[in-house]
Formats: sequence, C-alpha cells, structure tokens
Amino acid sequence: MNRYEGRRALVTGGGSGIGQATVLRILAEGGQVVAADVSEAGLTDTVAKAGAGAGRLTTVVVNIADEVSVRDGIAQAVGALGGLDVLVNAAGILRSGHTHETTLADFNTVIAVNLTGTFLMIREAIPHLLDGQSPAVVNFSSTSAMFAHPYMAAYAASKGGIQSMTHALASEYGKQGIRFTAVQPGSISSGMTDGSGASGQSVGPGLPEDTDWSLFAKLSPALGQGFAGPETVAGVVAMLASEDGRFITGTEVRIDGGTHF
Repeated sequence: MNRYEGRRALVTGGGSGIGQATVLRILAEGGQVVAADVSEAGLTDTVAKAGAGAGRLTTVVVNIADEVSVRDGIAQAVGALGGLDVLVNAAGILRSGHTHETTLADFNTVIAVNLTGTFLMIREAIPHLLDGQSPAVVNFSSTSAMFAHPYMAAYAASKGGIQSMTHALASEYGKQGIRFTAVQPGSISSGMTDGSGASGQSVGPGLPEDTDWSLFAKLSPALGQGFAGPETVAGVVAMLASEDGRFITGTEVRIDGGTHF
C-alpha cells in the first residue's frame, strides 16, 4: 500500500516513540519524510531503523518551543522536500506530580513544548501547506484532554488546548483545502510513558512517591491486551493524513483500546 507515494511529510518528535513510528510508517507507504526532533541521537536511531526507506528520509534538529528553531527547521524541511503536504505534530513532553507542588516554570515548560510548540509548527507550515497537494495536519491531543488523569494537570491542559485549536484551525482553513485532525492516544507504550504503576503498566514519569494507585483503576484498556505499541497510533495517523482521510477534518480519533468508553 503506497498511499504516500509522491507525498511530502514533516513529522515532529520523529526521534522516538509514536513520532518515530509515524516516520517509519509513512516511509513504508512510499512517502518522502523529514523527521524533526530535539534529540540528534534519536534522529540517528530513526535513520538506522528506516531500512530501505532511508533514501527518502531527511532529519532536522528542532526545538519546537523555540520560535527561531521552528522557523529554521521548517525552512530546512521544505527545502529538502521541495514543498509540504503533511505535518504531523507528535513532539511533546509529560511531567507528572502533585499540582500543589508544581512550579510555574514546570507548568509553563509543558505548555511551551506541547501547546505553543504545536502552534509554532502549524503557523510556519501553513504557507507551504497551502501550496501542497491535499494538505493535512495531524495534531497530538491525548485522552487526558477529556478524561481524568491524576497528577497530570499541566499535560492535560496542554492537550486540551491542542484539541480546541485543531477545531478552530479546521474551520479557518477548510475552504482553503487544509484538513486538521487530532489523535487522542491513551494506554500506549512510548518513550513518554516510562514509569510503571502497580500492575506494571506504563503511566508516565515523575509520579509522586505517595501516588494513590487506585486513581488509575479506570485507566486499563477494555480489550484486555495491555498497553499497545506506538505503531498502533502511527497507523491511524497515516490514515488521517492520506487520501483515505479526505473527508475527515475538525475532529479527533481516540486510540486507547477502550480505556475510556
């Protein structure tokens, strides 16, 4: 299946986790991809995993929370691709802890990377997407944007903002042909979720030592298969930004194995 043959995609967070899985999926479907990440080592790992698709992969080091870095990164990506058809905003960070112990600096850091970073990438990409072929943007919200995830107030706020922004952008640019969608991953194993709970499931880093694990009782996949791998989300992202998703915009898709009915 070569849904991405002739299509040009930029994926942030492309050095690990779901972002990396998305890069590899789009390459596997014939696309040209620029993987952007703050970690040069992560990008090197992505290239090593790209296999036969490495010839269609370019990497760019970008700090999405920095306006200048984003502007330069977009310019490099568009230059390498010769244009832009797809933007996937997978980059993000998770910080957990008691809200009353969260510093303003920590809260602002999460917002700066997750929400402001997504905005900066979109703002700089839009002029190029307007000249693209069937342009599409896939943003990363989270199940935490709509359902209670304890100790993650800053993260939830950032993801709720991304979800609302996705709807606004879909309305603003729909007549100009750009589709905006969001995915809501939940119960997904990735580099972001490297802490473990009482059941051994991954629930995210930085949880307090006195964590009340009973608060996570509702955060188990109903399918009974445990946490899914990042490739599970990558497949949905690939669909949304492809021709198969041509009639989908201004909405989000929850990918959580039925954790939240």
